[in-house]
Amino acid sequence: QVQLVESGGGLVQPGGSLRLSCVASGIRFSIYRMRWYRQAPGKERELVASITSGGSIDYDSLKGRFTISRDNAKNTAYLQMNSLKPEDTAVYYCNANFYTSDYWGQGTQITVSS
Repeated sequence: QVQLVESGGGLVQPGGSLRLSCVASGIRFSIYRMRWYRQAPGKERELVASITSGGSIDYDSLKGRFTISRDNAKNTAYLQMNSLKPEDTAVYYCNANFYTSDYWGQGTQITVSS
């Protein structure tokens, strides 16, 4: 059974930082491209960042504030989020993709508010 479990979400003040984790099980994690998406209320889900199986970042929409990384030994992908803004408020999802194999986590809520 494939599972992607996100953690690290919560309430943070503007300007603060959070690190999201996504732990995968049931897949050969090292061959999957890992992505982070987010969906704000009333908006479509959008791709935030993507990292290849080899560790190269191949998409980074919030360069300079958000950084995606992975640790294949721990079957974990990360999203380091700095200088958070209220407009970053959303549910953040991790995604594992290898050709037609595509899996999603349940999402974790990030709320940026004072």
